[in-house]
Amino acid sequence: MTGPTPLPPLVPARTALLAMDFQYAIVPLAPEPEALLARVGGAIADVRAAGGTIGHVRVAFTEDDWATVPDRNITFSAAAAMKGMHHEDDLTRIHPEVAPEDGDIVIRKVRFGAGSTTDLFERLAARGIDTLVLAGVSTSGVVLSTLMDAADRDYRVFVLSDGVADRDPEVDRVLVEKVFPSRAHVIDTARLRELLGAHETV
Repeated sequence: MTGPTPLPPLVPARTALLAMDFQYAIVPLAPEPEALLARVGGAIADVRAAGGTIGHVRVAFTEDDWATVPDRNITFSAAAAMKGMHHEDDLTRIHPEVAPEDGDIVIRKVRFGAGSTTDLFERLAARGIDTLVLAGVSTSGVVLSTLMDAADRDYRVFVLSDGVADRDPEVDRVLVEKVFPSRAHVIDTARLRELLGAHETV
């Protein structure tokens, strides 16, 4: 019996890790948020050390953004009505455990997906990025939406199994184990480090 096809090493110059919705209002929704932040912070450090790109995505609204959300949007019309997640509110700030540094891409979005209301993919293309590593909260929100979008755009996509979380652990499990593998490579943060290191020996 043969094992799984080995993954080729990641090429850091063409790879971006997207840390999505790791902000004060959202991180507490994850089970064991401190451990999650530590793992993702370690993955960010590994990608940076290898010479890859880090992208940070947060959801936050301006007054103009709220005004353009239609009533038919079930999720975001409620947020607009409450005028929640204002872009200047501390709750929308990115958590310091995974804070941006100079040279990182920082994106503000107003829907689930990281690219649907932003210039994220244009900025990635400008850097020659063709491979994405996804981490985020929640698995059923920003991670699922961004994965589907990126796969349709022909990116090579990896999902960090221990770098995503959902308030419903069963939803997280089904997505990571049964849905994502048909659209992305599902690896953990330790495997990410190995793939980055393997590039140095090629």
